[in-house]
Amino acid sequence: MDIALARTFLEVAASGSFIAAAERLHLTQTAVSARIRALEEQLGRRLFVRNKAGARLTPAGERFTRHAATLVQVWERARHQVALPPGRRDGVSVGGELSLWHPLLADWLVWMHRECPEIALRAEVDAPARLLDRVQEGSLDLAVLYNPPQRQDLVAELLVEEKLVLVTSDPGGALLPEHYVHVDWGSAFAANHQAAFPELVSPPVAISLGPLALTYLLSVGGCGYFRLGTAQPFLADGRLTRVPGAPEFSHSAYTVYAGRREGDVLQRVRRGLSAVAGRGRPSPAPVIAARLPADAPAGAA
Repeated sequence: MDIALARTFLEVAASGSFIAAAERLHLTQTAVSARIRALEEQLGRRLFVRNKAGARLTPAGERFTRHAATLVQVWERARHQVALPPGRRDGVSVGGELSLWHPLLADWLVWMHRECPEIALRAEVDAPARLLDRVQEGSLDLAVLYNPPQRQDLVAELLVEEKLVLVTSDPGGALLPEHYVHVDWGSAFAANHQAAFPELVSPPVAISLGPLALTYLLSVGGCGYFRLGTAQPFLADGRLTRVPGAPEFSHSAYTVYAGRREGDVLQRVRRGLSAVAGRGRPSPAPVIAARLPADAPAGAA
C-alpha cells in the first residue's frame, strides 16, 4: 500500500476535515479525496462519513487508525535506518516547541553529541498540535511539549515541573493593570487567568511569545506572567518583583512518545533530557534575533 495514502488518512482523521488535511499536506481537496477513495477501494470498506461538520470515522476507519499509524512508523524507521550517515549505527528524531529549544533542547543536543556520538540526530521546531500528530504518525520519535493533551497510544512523561508567576517592574510589587502584558501560555492558562483576573480580559498589550514579552517588559516596565526559572535572574537583581498573593499556574514540560516505540535509543534520549533538565540553571536574558515561522507555538520564556 502507498504510504502516502496512510498519511493522508491519518491527517483527515486527526483534523476531522478533508479541507484541513489538504492544507496541512499542501494538496488540493480533490487530491485528498482521491487518495481516501483509493484507500477505501483497496480495503473494501468506507473509512469516513462526510457531512457539513467535516469528516467522521466509520467503525472500519476507527479500526484502521492504529494500523495506518504503524505502517507510517515502520516506513519512517526504515527510511531513517537506510539513510544513516557513515559512522552512525542508529538515528532519532526529536521535536520541540519553540520556547523549549533554549536552553533545554540545545543543551540536550550537546549532551547527545558527547554521550551518544554514534546516534544520528534530527531536531525540529513545530507547533504543539503538529508535533503530537507527528509522534502519533511516526515521523517523529519524541516531542517535548508544555502540558500536552492526552492521546491514545502516546506516553506523556513529566520532564520539568515549572510554574508561571506574576512579576512586575514596580519595586513595591504592585499589579499595574494599565501596564499589564498578557502572554499567551496556552488554553489552560487562559482559562485560569480569566477566572483569577476577570478585570484583565482586555489587556493593553498582548504578546504570543514569552521571550519577546519579557524583553518588552524589561525595557518599558509593566507586569505579566512568566516562567519562574526565566524570571529568577531578574528577581534576584531587583529588576523584577513578585506580585504578593498572586496565583501561580502550572506550566510543566513533558516528553511525549509512542509507547510501542520504546527501546534502547529512546531510553538514552530520555535519559539525556532528564540529565539536562535536572541541572536547573536559569536561562540567560532572552535575545530576539530570528524571524519566527507563521505557525510558531504560543508562549515561551
